Amino acid sequence: METEKGEVYSRALEAFPVLKDAAQQQRNAFKIGKDKTDVRWKELDEDIHINSFFDTTEPDYNNTVAISLKQFPQLNISALANQIGINKSLLAKYIYGIKKPSAARKKEIERSLHSLGKKLLKVEL
Repeated sequence: METEKGEVYSRALEAFPVLKDAAQQQRNAFKIGKDKTDVRWKELDEDIHINSFFDTTEPDYNNTVAISLKQFPQLNISALANQIGINKSLLAKYIYGIKKPSAARKKEIERSLHSLGKKLLKVEL
């Protein structure tokens, strides 16, 4: 993002998981809001306020959620987020280290993974 004063701000795409998961063509299909304080991707149903670009939080890929889930690339993050009862974008932000989950939220993620493990152990073919 470039301001009228010529200042340039950017964020890692991981800060915006919906955009990260989108195709380049979808990311390019945006509109600037009427008051020029937000960006809208209608097809993706995603809105980003201009203040999001001023956040300097960098991705932390060495967080416990990322390290744990990296072991299981076959997991469907959308389904896991749904099981936990949170938005996929929020879980993705935890994975990318853009947001830090509370201790209680970490326990919810852990319980969901353990529940999945118990169900897998019951599978008989």
